[in-house]
Amino acid sequence: MADFQTSTHRSRWIFTPQDLIEKYKAANQRAKQTLEKYGVTRIEVDADGSLQYPEPQIIAKDNAEKRSRPKPLNVEEEQLMRSFYECKIQEVCAAFSFPQKIQATALIYYKRFYLQWSVMEHNPKHIMLTCIYVACKIEENHVSAEELGKGIAQDHQMILNNEMIVLQSLDFDLIVFAPYRSVDGFVDDMEEFCQPKDDQLQMLKDLHRTAKMEVDKTMLTDAPLLFPPGQLALAALRRSNEMDQILDFERYLSTILSRQDLSHALSELIESLDGIDSWVRKHQVPTAEDMKHIDRKLKFCLDPSSHDKSKKREKKSKHKSKRSASEMQNLPPGA
Repeated sequence: MADFQTSTHRSRWIFTPQDLIEKYKAANQRAKQTLEKYGVTRIEVDADGSLQYPEPQIIAKDNAEKRSRPKPLNVEEEQLMRSFYECKIQEVCAAFSFPQKIQATALIYYKRFYLQWSVMEHNPKHIMLTCIYVACKIEENHVSAEELGKGIAQDHQMILNNEMIVLQSLDFDLIVFAPYRSVDGFVDDMEEFCQPKDDQLQMLKDLHRTAKMEVDKTMLTDAPLLFPPGQLALAALRRSNEMDQILDFERYLSTILSRQDLSHALSELIESLDGIDSWVRKHQVPTAEDMKHIDRKLKFCLDPSSHDKSKKREKKSKHKSKRSASEMQNLPPGA
């Protein structure tokens, strides 16, 4: 059985908050430079993982052309876009009734991918679906690309085309550790710690259920890139326990540390759990309304011609409205 302590998850994919800031800024800056140079940011991906970068565009002849260039997303807008599609990962997995381990694995793959790339370089909707597809494979719950694409009305070839670039961006480190399994283990341990009676046993079951809901919230933050899964699980259990006070949680933490001969003190562990709680509290799920403006900017960056098509549709719609109004005015009285 894989062990977190000796895993690449622990050695290569746990970062500091400053690490994340630098990685997000670097990816955003690279995409901005690409946009400035080529007038487009999208990188085409072949099924073998090879990348086709944009061709240099002819320098704009006048200011009008320069003004029509796409405006890049800033770091904060990219963060909102990533968050929006992380929520979509949970929705798609729920729609397909996938186990929680698939949802968690897909989310971690998605988060890791966008440490390397900007959403302006690779369409987040495509990467979202590809991460779910790869997670299904790795967690041995195989669903074909055709079935996944058909289920949400998307072209399955796009999923296959992006599979290799996702694997490469993860450095093929595909074994990940999610907090859900840790929650299960801690709840079993709490039964021995509490020696609950019948009524308390039901409360412990409720604690188990609500803790998993708390993990769902945690998985939408950057916390899985900053803390080990065991701490994510303990933070979720502590938040759930605050409602019913089923056990003295600090005493339980002390018991864990004393048994496992861990090097860090109780105060350090509590500081980590407080840090996770802070990430959960400050996280806001963007709504579809919030995303309209950002989504328009992203589409324009990925495909500048989409801006012209959109303007043509708007112009056609306005022309149609004017014509309808004119026809109404020409109708005879009483018609």
